[in-house]
Amino acid sequence: MSELSVSRKQLILEIRGKAKISCDLKRHLSPRTVGTMMRSLPLEGHAHLLGQSIVYFETSIDSGIERARSEFKKGDVAFLPSTGSVCFFIKDVVSGKTMTPIGKLVGNIDALNDIKSGDVFSIYEETD
Repeated sequence: MSELSVSRKQLILEIRGKAKISCDLKRHLSPRTVGTMMRSLPLEGHAHLLGQSIVYFETSIDSGIERARSEFKKGDVAFLPSTGSVCFFIKDVVSGKTMTPIGKLVGNIDALNDIKSGDVFSIYEETD
């Protein structure tokens, strides 16, 4: 199977003017949600902070909960259906809300520690 298989899509999470982080969406975690996200790329939104553990941005994606979880590790990426938000975990979290797991950040996760409310996030496919 090739490095970039259909089950894993390598994307870029860009924090405008600050950093770029590799982001793997994993179709096997939540096939419907990941498929919907891939068809919606590129995505862009303003950063929000949820405590000290989660940064997220809202999208117009409408996808119900899929393979719900409430425990996430540093670097995990999840989708919160109630707000259509893509969430990035800065620390290990047991959340009060169930979310759909969709992938993992690879690389400079600590760049998320410098996020300020209102920073612009964008997720897109890397083009050669």
